[in-house]
Amino acid sequence: LLPQGRAPPAATAAPRAAAKQTAPVKKKPPTPKQVNTGRKHPRLKPTPAGPPGTAPRSSRLPTAAPEPRVPAEDTEQSPPELPWGEQATTSRPTLQISPSTLPPAPPRPFPGSTGDAPEAPGAAPAPLPTNTDGHGPAPEESQESQETTTSTIVTTTVTTTEPTPVLCSMSFHDPEGYIDSSDYPPLPLHGYLQCTYNVTVYTGYGVELQVKSVNLSDGEVLSIRGVDGDALVVLANQTLLVEGQVIRSPTNTISVYFRTFQDDVVGTFQLHYQVFMLSCSFPRRPDFGDVTVMDLHSGGTAHFHCHLGYELQGPRVLTCINASRPHWSSPEPICSAPCGGTVHNATIGRVLSPSYSGNQSGSVFCVWAIGAPPGQKLHLHFEKLLLTDKDRMVVYSGDSNRSAVLYDSARADSVPFEGVISDGSAIRIDFLAEEPAAATAFNIRFEAFERGHCYEPYIQNGNFTTSDPTYNLGTTVEFTCDPGHSLEQGPAVIECINMRDPYWNDTEPLCRATCGGELTAVAGVILSPNWPEPYTEGEDCIWRIHVGEEKRLFLDIQLLNITNSDILTIYDGDELSARILGQYVGSSGAQKLYSSSPDLTIQFHSDPAGLIFGKGQGFIMNYIEVSRNDSCSDLPEIQNGWKTTSHTELVRGAKITYQCDPGYDIVGSDTLTCQWDLSWSSDPPFCEKIMYCTDPGEVEHSTRLISDPVLLVGTTIQYTCNPGFVLEGSSLLTCYSRETGTPIWTSRLPHCVSEESLACDNPGLPENGYQILYKRLYLPGESLTFMCYEGFELMGEVTIKCILGQPSHWSGPLPICKVPANANTIDLVLPVAEAAAETSLEGGNMALAIFIPVLIISLLLGGAYIYLTRCRYYSSLRLPLMYSHPYSQITVETEFDNPIYETGVSPAAPVLA
Repeated sequence: LLPQGRAPPAATAAPRAAAKQTAPVKKKPPTPKQVNTGRKHPRLKPTPAGPPGTAPRSSRLPTAAPEPRVPAEDTEQSPPELPWGEQATTSRPTLQISPSTLPPAPPRPFPGSTGDAPEAPGAAPAPLPTNTDGHGPAPEESQESQETTTSTIVTTTVTTTEPTPVLCSMSFHDPEGYIDSSDYPPLPLHGYLQCTYNVTVYTGYGVELQVKSVNLSDGEVLSIRGVDGDALVVLANQTLLVEGQVIRSPTNTISVYFRTFQDDVVGTFQLHYQVFMLSCSFPRRPDFGDVTVMDLHSGGTAHFHCHLGYELQGPRVLTCINASRPHWSSPEPICSAPCGGTVHNATIGRVLSPSYSGNQSGSVFCVWAIGAPPGQKLHLHFEKLLLTDKDRMVVYSGDSNRSAVLYDSARADSVPFEGVISDGSAIRIDFLAEEPAAATAFNIRFEAFERGHCYEPYIQNGNFTTSDPTYNLGTTVEFTCDPGHSLEQGPAVIECINMRDPYWNDTEPLCRATCGGELTAVAGVILSPNWPEPYTEGEDCIWRIHVGEEKRLFLDIQLLNITNSDILTIYDGDELSARILGQYVGSSGAQKLYSSSPDLTIQFHSDPAGLIFGKGQGFIMNYIEVSRNDSCSDLPEIQNGWKTTSHTELVRGAKITYQCDPGYDIVGSDTLTCQWDLSWSSDPPFCEKIMYCTDPGEVEHSTRLISDPVLLVGTTIQYTCNPGFVLEGSSLLTCYSRETGTPIWTSRLPHCVSEESLACDNPGLPENGYQILYKRLYLPGESLTFMCYEGFELMGEVTIKCILGQPSHWSGPLPICKVPANANTIDLVLPVAEAAAETSLEGGNMALAIFIPVLIISLLLGGAYIYLTRCRYYSSLRLPLMYSHPYSQITVETEFDNPIYETGVSPAAPVLA
């Protein structure tokens, strides 16, 4: 503890690594056989930020002893350091992953991702300062204490520092690459590492991570998270990660969070990422309707339609929009029953009770006018008709309410389930509800038929076959019911009779759910009595199921909604005294049961006082015979891929994960689960060959033109260098498919290098010779021509060319000007003297050579101007005006402005005077 009024010692400066953290350059990814061993990182050295005893207030890093200040000149000469404090010794490879570095920022929090780090060990104890700092005992007190007794007070100051995270953040944008734990900095003293790796790809694509290796120490955190806007969704963490595991992001961004507190041994991991195509979620099917999906990927469409009698409210077609998370262009539409309407040239349809809104009040009056084609009649079939005392329905045989009445609910004692037939080609239905209620429900099916024929029969919850699809005289129809239903209130076969006015000899039967029965099929359905209508009170039903002797039964209760006074009991055997597998009252979720024998008994009892306690909806159960073992059948291998299993035995809950070879995308569900009925959750997927290339990237100092942004096979990319740069490599890349592997580009990525870096230096002048139009630098392909003074003979190449290379070089050595073998020495004195004179007067001759032509041209232009201005009015002929020369004026030569050597053409040698 510090004495009262004593300020704690100021913290030293923060380490340099904490001031600015950037990601190190990623080198080539480790091989799969890498040894996942911990690495001991060197600690960072703190750098004093000011005079001793001062420190920034914002510093939260641990304190450390101050170090001697480094002189400025020594600091400037020190080698550059990497962000983590190491000296730079290598450069970034050109064809390896190059993640962009983000400034350090706190990682986004997510449940369980962060926590309080253990406290760092305290600093070394410091002795109590002397009174020279103004906090020691007063002089008077010191003198008085010396007179009485001498005592020594020792106060130990303990400074506790909070562990401060070393933040690092790396971003990746390539279609494929590696995330490796070697890309994090060494740990500082009493600190911990906290890194975030973000992978972001093009919209419409997701990121697929595969765990190549993971070897973490206790207390370390490795979490893979999906990024959806500002929200983070944990996809996997260190407790679930195993080698070979594949995790897919829901959007075009995935985040990997890593945190460690270790000082000596730090865990390692390596993840491989690649892109895959995202898709929209399957659209919700509207109630009383259906949806047909053409494609779930970007640009795909979903088409909606409603069942007979319902109208679609909303767009009929939705399009999958390309985004970070693909979504549909608008919310899914709904299907609702209209209140009234008009149907012309009717063939078949339904009239349904109107869909009521929750806040609707007042009376409702609906009118439906249905007209058949001329010469046809209409038949109405009442599939359901439940009206309250405040409701009334009237059916007219015509298009007005003055026509003959076929049915009036206020006057009829029963519902004509056999239906009604119009006298003509029109029917009108009026419905009045003084107090709209949910209890009101009707479903009337109408159809048009030819005169002299019977109408097309109909059966709910069943089907039929006919001997004549036109239902002419003598046609027979046979009815069957859906599983769980049986025929009631009518024969299974009816016939069309009466030549003058044909009709059916009996009404269509009804298919209703039975109350109990003996079932021996290998699979079937058990429904509550009267399903889909509510069951009645006082029901007492028993179903007995028997399958093969070497089998047993799996019972899947999909829906169970009965009242608390009703009871459903399942027995493991063919008697009511057998062991009870399950007993249920009220509503319950889905249940899955297995029998121990080939027999199963189901008993249902509804309370006779059900009207007092209300009615339940009912129940739906499916049963199927299964083998006596407790495992799913093995799944086959897939072509161009492989599978991995989560368990040695394929028991319930076991998973099989499929993966594709490089160059292939998986189509279908990649993970299948063994379900409770010992069946797999879906069919095995298959591997489809990838037909697109990865983006080769931009070229510095260039522009590119892409023929197809999706980069499918056949796509071309044209690179063009900026002015002042020359292209090295192929300017045109084409994506082509291979027999094995992913499609690739026809050549490597080119480079744009500056012209000056590729130029050849001037080789110099040969002795007793000269160059034609001297330049300092020559581009590859340009030529340089040499000449000798008079009396000398050129030995070697007259013209040499700059050859492209690393570096560029001349095609031959500098030529030599020698004296011919048969030349007289005396004859060479004069040319040599002239050459010497020319050399001494070279500057004057050049000035004179330039001045004389300019003077001559000026005189000619002046004379032409005077001639035109004074004589053009006196000439009978109109002289044309002078046109400007098509070439620009020749200026002083620069390094690359000589047109002769740009085209490789050399002028003739000058004649020396």
